[in-house]
Amino acid sequence: MKRKSLVTLRFVLTFFAAGLLLASCGNGATAENTPKDTTAKDIMAPEHRFTADVVDNKKDPACGMPVTAGITDTAQYKSKVLGFCSKECKTEFEKNPEQYIAAAQIK
Repeated sequence: MKRKSLVTLRFVLTFFAAGLLLASCGNGATAENTPKDTTAKDIMAPEHRFTADVVDNKKDPACGMPVTAGITDTAQYKSKVLGFCSKECKTEFEKNPEQYIAAAQIK
C-alpha cells in the first residue's frame, strides 16, 4: 500500500512539474521578441507597392499633393502611370482626366 501511494505521488509530481515546465517556457516567445505577423495584407499594403520613382507624375492630378508624400493608388493614362494619394483622388481623376492632367506635372 505504501509503495502504491509513492508511485501515485511520484506520478502526480512528475505530471505537475512537466506542466509547470511547459507553461513557463512558452516556446521562448515574449511580446518583445515575437515577430510581427506578416500577412498578405501587410505585404501588399499600398505603402509597400508604389513609390514616386515608379510613376510619371510629380503631383496628384486631382488634389495637387506631391507624389513623394505617398502614393496609395495608380492609374494608366495615355501610356503614363499616374500616382494618386488616395482612391478618392483617382476616382475624381477618372471622371474627367483631361480636366486634371495638366496639374499632374508629368515628368
